[in-house]
Amino acid sequence: MTYASHPHPDLTIDQQLALTTAARRLTDEFAGTFGTETIERFLHTSYDQFASKAAIAIFLPLLAERFARQRLQALARVEGKGDGRPIVLFLCVHNAGRSQMALGLFSALAGEHAVGWSGGSEFAAEINSAAVAAMAERGIDISREYPKPWTDEIVRAADVVVTMGCGDAC
Repeated sequence: MTYASHPHPDLTIDQQLALTTAARRLTDEFAGTFGTETIERFLHTSYDQFASKAAIAIFLPLLAERFARQRLQALARVEGKGDGRPIVLFLCVHNAGRSQMALGLFSALAGEHAVGWSGGSEFAAEINSAAVAAMAERGIDISREYPKPWTDEIVRAADVVVTMGCGDAC
């Protein structure tokens, strides 16, 4: 990815390299589905969504890549290019506790038969450590999850949307 087309004055050389590498991986993964411009745009906007909340900037390229991958998978599904598995989306305000726990339980039960995602309307900076500990007690590891927003393509790709008591915010 050439970040010359999307300049960020605050990016370090390491972050630029990490984003370029991420763009290359996503381009390889979505070859034949999306062009480089779409992939770069999704990676760039994903980076921007996390940049304002990041406590540790070194992880921003990784978060941006993971979220861009999910968004591209959602867009592929919306465009009829998905793998056919049902998608369940768990939404709450902060996406740091309830929705992450629900996603963990769903993923453990559904296995490879369905896809689960989660998101928040005002996503938090980090997942609630009490939620991670509670799930670990049940043998479910959600420590690699992270709070994320939901986007139009993610909501449109979902077969089922489960709100976690967040009322109008969801």
